[in-house]
Parts: sequence; structure tokens; C-alpha cells
Amino acid sequence: MVPKLGYMLLLCLLVVVGESATNAAKYKNPKQPVGARVKDLLKRMTLEEKIGQMVQIERSVATPDVMKQYFIGSVLSGGGSVPSPQATPETWVNMVNNIQKGSLSTRLGIPMIYGIDAVHGHNNVYKSTIFPHNVGLGVTRDPQLIKKIGAATALEVRATGIPYAFAPCIAVCRDPRWGRCYESYSEDHKIVQLMTEIIPGLQGDIPANSKKGVPFVAGKNKVAACAKHYVGDGGTTKGINENNTVISMNGLFSIHMPAYYNAISKGVATVMVSYSSWNGEKMHANHELVTGFLKDRLKFRGFVISDWQGIDRITSPPHANYSYSVQAGVSAGIDMVMVPYNFTEFIDDLTYQVKTNIIPMSRIDDAVKRILRVKFTMGLFESPLSDVSLSNQLGSQEHRELAREAVRKSLVLLKNGKNADKPLLPLPKKAPKILVAGSHADNLGNQCGGWTITWQGLNGNDLTVGTTVLNAVKNTVNPTTQVIYNENPDANFVKSNGFSYAVVVVGEPPYAETFGDSLNLTITAAGLNTINNVCGVVKCVVVVISGRPVVIQPYLESIDALVAAWLPGTEGQGVADVLFGDYGFTGKLARTWFKTVDQLPMNVGDKHYDPLFPFGFGLTTKAVKQN
Repeated sequence: MVPKLGYMLLLCLLVVVGESATNAAKYKNPKQPVGARVKDLLKRMTLEEKIGQMVQIERSVATPDVMKQYFIGSVLSGGGSVPSPQATPETWVNMVNNIQKGSLSTRLGIPMIYGIDAVHGHNNVYKSTIFPHNVGLGVTRDPQLIKKIGAATALEVRATGIPYAFAPCIAVCRDPRWGRCYESYSEDHKIVQLMTEIIPGLQGDIPANSKKGVPFVAGKNKVAACAKHYVGDGGTTKGINENNTVISMNGLFSIHMPAYYNAISKGVATVMVSYSSWNGEKMHANHELVTGFLKDRLKFRGFVISDWQGIDRITSPPHANYSYSVQAGVSAGIDMVMVPYNFTEFIDDLTYQVKTNIIPMSRIDDAVKRILRVKFTMGLFESPLSDVSLSNQLGSQEHRELAREAVRKSLVLLKNGKNADKPLLPLPKKAPKILVAGSHADNLGNQCGGWTITWQGLNGNDLTVGTTVLNAVKNTVNPTTQVIYNENPDANFVKSNGFSYAVVVVGEPPYAETFGDSLNLTITAAGLNTINNVCGVVKCVVVVISGRPVVIQPYLESIDALVAAWLPGTEGQGVADVLFGDYGFTGKLARTWFKTVDQLPMNVGDKHYDPLFPFGFGLTTKAVKQN
């Protein structure tokens, strides 16, 4: 009898072991459909593990122990938050992997997802390719170019071990006084819609048979994207950042919403909510638009993420009633909360609210399902750790050439010669002596703008690797042409030197977000001074480097040729390519250029439309062969 009993026990044991093996394996099995994996993992998770998935914390507080103890679902680098100054891809990969190992050591081994603001290339990272900001890219009206930029950015982000980019910004900036206007492709939603082609660049092309609203990321060379900031961020009163967008429902849906339809149909993985309000109601607390419209009507199946301390800012002053903020934000439909520092407070408050039935478990499950869906879809469970195999992609020559092409196509020629039959551009490469002047002529930081290496951007040339306009001019002219650089010459210097012509490069200093809000929209005083001293004396082309149209009308008469270069990034050679006629000017304004700030807001299609240069304006030149 005993052997038979032993055999039966063994059989039972094998069945139990077999069952637990298949159970354990289901969410870990890549052959299973994503839905089945999500369902299997969700039912194994405790409340603590679920809430942990909903938390995104800053790199600086994300130790492996914290990841393990609190089951943290996501980590981010804030603007300029780096493992060390001028960190190499290897340093980045090691940091991300170290944090990830904490997540993998938990009971269920759910990998964290690391996110970063890669908004014009992988802009926090030393030696990366810095592409033109969106305000310039909108000018190109070239979705295939934008898609290539998305693909290049994805490779550079992955080169540092990061699988998630907080891009693109699909704001429709309706007032250039807004400090984030350069993050917007255009005042016209149709151009913004066209530019959502960056999403398949970042994430890969969505398969033909995909269900609407389902997120898609095509493996290890691609990143999860983030359409932001939902919705109406570009429509605030006087362009005040994070403020109130006063507009009818029809206005909101016809101007600010359309690009979200394109983003969702292209499989965007995440949507970030805007700090701003719509007719007085904070978007971070707007259940009707976040859950009712985005999730239920548009069938968006990725996850919704808050902005940095976004739920804190539901109250004024921020963080005044945090438990209310948690309730309002999570109830509105936010799935992942960018805390980013005081995560225990968020976890404690949310846990209490679920346990006391203030927030139903079904809301938590919805959030976690969405987060897991993205993680499974992008293959994070199969490949949670990165290596340095893509490090040669960071700032590669191919990507720099692409950025240079984008610079050429983003330039807009606004004036060419004091009269049309005597154009100044293209400039002759061969001349005895030429002057290059201005605050932005030899300043890579000014050329790149905000969100470059640091959050607010930097002044000067030692922030990263690139080509200033001055160096681009020197690279382009005939070897016999003497190039004299003087940042801010006085009129006597200009008069006494007999220059053939001058290239004057002026504009705005770098800024980001609220620091860029401006009611006067002027270029720096030094820049105006240079225009006055140079353009009154010698033939001059003025190149304006700015995140938006600026006041230029008072100086226009003395300027021979005027070029809007926006914020071109590291590849300044693209500016010289077009100034000297290796390529022609093709860019057309994607924003209205006002005469005076009193006219603002003024957008194409308005009843009272009296611009200095209208939307769609741009003179063209042909490429010329010069020795």
C-alpha cells in the first residue's frame, strides 16, 4: 500500500508544481497575448504593488532599495538631471540598470519604465544631436523628415538605456508670449497634426490590423512616446504658462484636440496631462476630458501620466490640500503620477483612500492595467536591462546630417534686399573681408535654446558638441575670404574696416516654461545695438535666433536681408548652407509674425489680421554653384 500512496502523492505534487509553473509563467510568457499577461499579473498583485506601479519618482531619489521596498513603477530624469556632468552612454546605462535591478528583485519582478524629456533630440545628454526645436520643424511641413528625426532620437535615447521619451509636444501655441511656444509646431492645428508623424518615428509603425487606441512600441530600437499636454496648453490667456484657456467647447475641440486624434491612431503609448485649466477647471482634475473623452470616447488604451508635481498644482497654492489633490487627480483618470520626490506621502494618501473606499479598486486596476499593457507591449519584461550596443548612435554623423537638413528646411527668408531686384542672398563666398557679429553668432547655448543639457538651457560654447553660425560661416566661405568676428562692434569699427557685407546673428537668450513667458517679446539689448551699429553702415543679413516671432518692425528698414532661424540646435552648418546658396530657402512661416505685441493674440484666420509677415510667408532662393 505504501509505495502506491507514495506514488499518488508524487503525482499530486507533480500536478501542483506543474500548475504553479504554468501560473507563474503566464505573465512571464511572451507567447501569451498582452491582455492575458496583464490579467494574469494583475490578479497576483497586492494593493501595495498596484499603487507602486502608479508612482513615478525622480532619478535622484530612486535607489534600488526604494524601488524594491515601494514597488515603484517608473523613474524619470527631470530637465538636466543626469548621473554625472558630461556622462557617457555607459554611465547612463549603468545607472538605469542599477535602478532596474531593484525592481527586478521584487516578488513579481515587474520592471520599471524610465522616462526623460527628449524634446529636440536626446537633449539632456552630452554630445547628443540637438535638433531644431518644434517651432522650426513646423516650418518644414515635412512629415517624413519629422519621422526620421523621431527615429534618430529614439536610437539616441536607447543608446543611454532609456525606453520612454516625454515627446512630442502637440500644443497649438496661439500666443507667442507663452514661454513654451517653441515647443509647439504651429498656431495651425493642421500643421501640428501633420507633425504627429514623429510618433511612428519614435515608436515604430503601428501594425495594419491594430485596434484603435492600443499603444504600440516596436522593440529595442524604439521608445514609448508621450503626446502632451492634454489639452489646451497652448491657448492660455496672454500665453501665461500653466494658466487658464478660456474657449468654447467647439474652440477646444477644433483647435487644441485634433492632433490627439492623430497621435492615438498612430498608437501613442502615453498622454501627459496639462498643468493648465479649461474655463477655470484644472486639466489634472478634469474627469470629463481625461476619462470621459480620452479614454472612453477616443478609446485610448495606453496610460495617462501627470506632469511634474501636476496633482500638487490642482490646488492654489500647490500642495495646499494634498489628499484632495490625490483624490481629484486619480479620480479624473490619471494612471501614473509624476510625484517626483515625496512618494511616501502619495503612496500613504492613495492607500488610505482606496482602503476607505474614497477611490474604488476598479480605478486602481484600470491604471495598473494600462501601465502594464505599455510595459508588456514594448517588451520591457523580456528585455528589462540595457547594454551599450547602441552607444555609437549618440550624436552620430548620420544624425547630425539629418539635423543639418532640418535646419536648412526650417529657415524662413523674410526679406532679401532693400528692393526686390537687388537681392543680398545668397551671399558670395568669395569676398575680401566680411564681418560676423552679434550675441548669437558664436554661442551654441543660445543656438540650442531651453531644454538643452539643463532645463533652462545654457549660455556659451562649452555645454556640448556642435557648430556655431560663426564656425559654419568660416567653414563655408572661400579660403581667401577674411572673416572678422566681433560680437558687438561699434559703428566706427564697422566703418573703418571696409567689409563687403556683414552677417549679424542676434535673438533671445535660452529659457524654458514659465521663465520664458514674456509680454514684450524683444531680442536682447546687445542684439539691437549690434543691428544699429552694423546695418546702418554695411550691407547686412540679420539672422534671428529665437523661440518665436519677436519685435523686429522698428529695425526692418535698416536691415538688407532678414532670416528667421528659430532655435536650430547644434548643427549651425545648416544656416550657412542656405545663406551662401549651397541650398535654397524653402521655409514658410508656421506662425504669424506680428508688428507689435499689442496685436496679440493674432492668428491666421482671425477677423483682425494685420501681420508684419503673414502665416505661410517665406521668400525662396535657388541653390547656386560657387567656387
